[in-house]
Amino acid sequence: MIRRVVALLLAALVLLTGAAQAAQAAGYRYWSFWERKGDTWIYATQGPATARPSDGDVQGFRFAVSADSKDAAQPRGAAEFAVICARTPAQDGTKRVALVLDFGTPADAPSGETPPARRTACARVAPDATTAEVLAAVAKPLRYDTDALLCAIAGYPRKGCGEQVSDDDAREPAPTSDSAEVDSGDGSTWLGLVAGIAAVAVLAAAAIWQARRRRP
Repeated sequence: MIRRVVALLLAALVLLTGAAQAAQAAGYRYWSFWERKGDTWIYATQGPATARPSDGDVQGFRFAVSADSKDAAQPRGAAEFAVICARTPAQDGTKRVALVLDFGTPADAPSGETPPARRTACARVAPDATTAEVLAAVAKPLRYDTDALLCAIAGYPRKGCGEQVSDDDAREPAPTSDSAEVDSGDGSTWLGLVAGIAAVAVLAAAAIWQARRRRP
């Protein structure tokens, strides 16, 4: 009887530990790059520095926290070339590319920063221009790291580049100013785990005591 109770409680402890590890699941805070195909966003297979959009294309960027391309957040809102580029007339020797720039939610923002409102832009560029050049035409300042990873569009975010964050960090709303920045770390998760372990220990002791009392 005692062994069975202990086994069940150990199983509960394993579940608690697993839940804590899931809460610490790592993601990355970064700008994802998308291409519009009909009414659907498709995760781009090339980076902005090598992709060369055609005249009439719609491309999107979304700032968010995600583990990989399978769960990456797509740009939000309408994305029609005719609407975005309605006030940018065509010119010979150039191409027009529509951009959707989604700066994400406060929950995905780095600590101390507030995401700008989503916006669209129509870039008129040279026929052989890359997406990086399209961005540079309408969304400066841009920031890249030493590996040419796109870190910031229109100056957002001010710092950081593809940093790894826990799921708890990603869901914590960003403070409204740098003075309000607090390094909370992973304390809440570990406090919950310690409390769970303590509860399991108390239940185990009670179950063993009860089992011994019932012995003849």
